[in-house]
Amino acid sequence: MIRRMLPRLRVLFLGLALASGAVAAGTPAEAVPSVAQLNPYGRWLNPAGDVEVSVAPCGTLLCGTVTWVGGQALADASDAGVQHLVGTQLLQGYRRQDGGNWQGQVFVPDMGATFFSRIHQPDDGHLKISGCILHGLLCKSQIWTRR
Repeated sequence: MIRRMLPRLRVLFLGLALASGAVAAGTPAEAVPSVAQLNPYGRWLNPAGDVEVSVAPCGTLLCGTVTWVGGQALADASDAGVQHLVGTQLLQGYRRQDGGNWQGQVFVPDMGATFFSRIHQPDDGHLKISGCILHGLLCKSQIWTRR
């Protein structure tokens, strides 16, 4: 079964690349905001800069809706049968976890599928969004930037 899933997983994670070095390392502790100060709400851009998502509360949960799309993301979504990406909820039903982390589901438009996901906010300007299979056993992440 895993062998049959590998081609789909490669497609899923093709666009998800951990942006190593995107967040500065070695920042003095006094300059790093506490978890209580971090706010995941706002507008965020994916690493390619061709998808903007508005992250907002939806009741007691966190959700994210596409507000702008351009470039390759639009073509990839269309190829997967998603014709109207703007207005699509990519981040769905995230619940707050310990340490300012969130857990929910992410919709991957170019696959037309939803996956288990975690969000971690390392600082006020970045979100690390992980898409996972096997309920978090295998994950790929990308760093989104506040717009």
